[in-house]
Amino acid sequence: MTDTIVLTGIVATTPRHLVTSSGLAITSFRLACRQRRYDRARNAWVDADTNWYTVSSFRQLASNVERSVQKGEHVLVTGRLRIRDWENQDRAGTSVEVEADAVGHNLAWGTTVLTRSAPSAPEQNDSEPAAGGQAGGITDPVQGPQPVQHDPETQSA
Repeated sequence: MTDTIVLTGIVATTPRHLVTSSGLAITSFRLACRQRRYDRARNAWVDADTNWYTVSSFRQLASNVERSVQKGEHVLVTGRLRIRDWENQDRAGTSVEVEADAVGHNLAWGTTVLTRSAPSAPEQNDSEPAAGGQAGGITDPVQGPQPVQHDPETQSA
């Protein structure tokens, strides 16, 4: 059985990006999810425990996380929960990890602008444009990825 989890928290470490020898992109970071509770005696919200997770993302998501997420930002993460016991010569413990399916900024804390990334595609002959123009009409070879423009007048339901 797979445990799916949704978390909101603060990126606690600078995301670490690497590409394996087989070409698999991986980006990981630590996520701090602080709990708050209402203290009736103080008549105020107070900080409670903080849960710590290691969030790992793969492939295109890993590349997008590396370019988009920075330490200190508020994010939402959804993915598969993995809890593993570990031990070495001196210590033992439990690691709580999330294999991310999606990562995004928490818009309760600010705004963001989406820039679509072009999916990896086989290289084409430079003299032949991709179907529909540039790759999805979103990547300019000089300026890089461009924001997607939506025109509500021309979109079909």
